[in-house]
Amino acid sequence: MAGTLEEPAMGEAGLVVRFAAGEPGSVAEMYRAYGRLVYAVAYRVLGDAGQAEDATRDTFVQAWKLAPGFDPGRGLGPWLATIAGRTAIDHRHRRHGRHSNLAAPAPTAPEPAGPAPSAAQIQNVWLVRRALDALSDQDRELLRLQYSRQLTPAEISDHLAIPLASVTSLSHQAHRRLAEVLGHPLVGTQQRPR
Repeated sequence: MAGTLEEPAMGEAGLVVRFAAGEPGSVAEMYRAYGRLVYAVAYRVLGDAGQAEDATRDTFVQAWKLAPGFDPGRGLGPWLATIAGRTAIDHRHRRHGRHSNLAAPAPTAPEPAGPAPSAAQIQNVWLVRRALDALSDQDRELLRLQYSRQLTPAEISDHLAIPLASVTSLSHQAHRRLAEVLGHPLVGTQQRPR
């Protein structure tokens, strides 16, 4: 089935092999595909943009060292997110000392909003982002306006300059296509009995 998430997984394993072998272009490809995810995890732990950038760089160095042991069944995004979390914690230990209170943010850093995400939550976010990338620009924009900007159908109609009745129809179609691309329930969720 075109656009499913299973197809890229084989490509991910190949990317890791090329990355581990030092193939030219593979580092840039890894960073383009996963840099934002790695940075987001590092920033969530460290609360500082500069430190998160350093931890992001170090995450990719660490991933390069660990790449020969990569399990393709795990998924590249969650694997890198785990490495990013550990690398960011190491950065925090080095900066604040081994025995500092890890729950307390650095004095100049904004306080994180809530606990760090679990591995299942990170994987769910990654799966949804991958599924959104498989959608058309129009579907992605419509979903972004609904969920990220939390616009009403009337506001979306004005923003996109389309009839209000079309917003409802297009939204339904975008959600259906997103569900088709996901093709399975998210990690750590349960389906309701039928």
